[in-house]
Amino acid sequence: MTDTGLELGPKSLEASIDEFAKENAGYYSAEFGKIQGITGFTWSWNTMAAVFGPLWGALRGVWGFFWAFLVLELFAFVQLGRGLWGELGADQIARYERLVGNIAKREQQAADAVAAGDTETAETALKIAGNLKKVAARAQEAAEAAAGEATVILLTGIGLLIVVKVIEGFYANYAYEKQYLRWRARPSIQSGTNRSSLMFGVLMLVAIWPLTLLRFTVTDPDKMLSGLTGGLLGGTVPITEFPVKKEYFAAWARKGDAGFDWLANNFGNLFDGVTATIRAVLDGLEVILIQTPWPVVMVVIVVMAYRLAGIRVAIFTAASLAYLAFMGLWEISMITVALIGAGAALCVIFGIPLGIWFGKSKRAYTFAEPVLDFMQTMPAFVYLIPIIAFFGTGKPPGVLATIIFAMPPVIRLTALGMRGVPETTKEAAVAFGCSKWQLLRNVEIPLAMPSIMTGINQTILMSLSMVVIASLIGAEGLGALILEALQYAAKGQGLLGGLAILFCAMVIDRIAQGMYRKKVAGG
Repeated sequence: MTDTGLELGPKSLEASIDEFAKENAGYYSAEFGKIQGITGFTWSWNTMAAVFGPLWGALRGVWGFFWAFLVLELFAFVQLGRGLWGELGADQIARYERLVGNIAKREQQAADAVAAGDTETAETALKIAGNLKKVAARAQEAAEAAAGEATVILLTGIGLLIVVKVIEGFYANYAYEKQYLRWRARPSIQSGTNRSSLMFGVLMLVAIWPLTLLRFTVTDPDKMLSGLTGGLLGGTVPITEFPVKKEYFAAWARKGDAGFDWLANNFGNLFDGVTATIRAVLDGLEVILIQTPWPVVMVVIVVMAYRLAGIRVAIFTAASLAYLAFMGLWEISMITVALIGAGAALCVIFGIPLGIWFGKSKRAYTFAEPVLDFMQTMPAFVYLIPIIAFFGTGKPPGVLATIIFAMPPVIRLTALGMRGVPETTKEAAVAFGCSKWQLLRNVEIPLAMPSIMTGINQTILMSLSMVVIASLIGAEGLGALILEALQYAAKGQGLLGGLAILFCAMVIDRIAQGMYRKKVAGG
């Protein structure tokens, strides 16, 4: 007996079940008592559940029962439909008819050749016709064999349906008794019967079963569905037959093209200004990284890594830069570093303030979350389309695509870190006289910094992946090397280029993360 059965006496248990079941309460009281009174399986049969299946589950609010048996019954009905009216072997019949047509053409070609005195052409045509007859015979045999399986499939469907109905009848009371126990703990769970739930169940059944049966039992379901719905679903019909144009995709694609063209024409100066600004930043970085002799740049970066992140990061940085230099990849690697650095820096400059705002304002984050979801889930290649439309091709558009793709992690994780600062800590700081700026600078940001640094790490890695993709629009750098390796299947070149990209990203990340860890250890 369950704990619930021990806590309640027979009369109070019966009253509780009556309150829960409402309709047909006496039956459920007896069945629940039987289930709770025996350890293991007991025979408990529910005729209504066996007859009405998932609809009984919807009426009683047992949604696990509803969805499970909606699918199982549908599977059985699909087999029944295939056996009763399914056009088994229709594809083979269609193939047979096409072959027969080709055979007739070849035989006519042979007859024409004979009439023209071209014996060689006639023999070739007859030989091809003979081969096609053999293939047609096999297709006809396959069609007859498939049609002969209708009875077996029908009997299988009947057997499956009977088994499902038996399982429904024996399992229903067990499922409903579990719902009763959940209702005891949470009275908000549905009790009794509910017509709204039943109507929702009927709606789901009508929405799922007919289309699925049509899909698996009819040879050309799209054509039939188009005919049943006047072309609204399943295909298109001529405009003269149905006065609504169905080429939605083409129409909206044209509207999208027009919208992009309008924005590009009316805001071209703005887009050109953004492009010029980013190009100036990239040109400055490239002058520093490329025009300066590489040993000088290497020494400066290694010393900076040592001062900011420690000896281990400095050694790793020296080894990585040496690989780039001695492999002859220094120039294009520095182009990639400039792209990654510019993209990641802009992501951090804009992303961290936005993350702080979203972390402190729940309403702002509620509005921003769908935008961040869109930015993260949209395939990276799709970003290249509007970027090309507004900013053209080259390095600046590659940086802009990187910003869109790589900014969400730093925003989300900064907001997460800000929300994770304990309220008691903030209250104590305010009690000691902290202003809002002091609270943010000396309490909230330091406590949120581990999460912020994780966001920066993710942004750097995503900037790296996007820089490679941006090579498709002329962003140059190591991404172009990888793209060339893909085009010509240059496996060695691709591997060495990939390692160079990895080292560039790891150097930037190790210096940033090491700087934070050294600061924490020193503090």
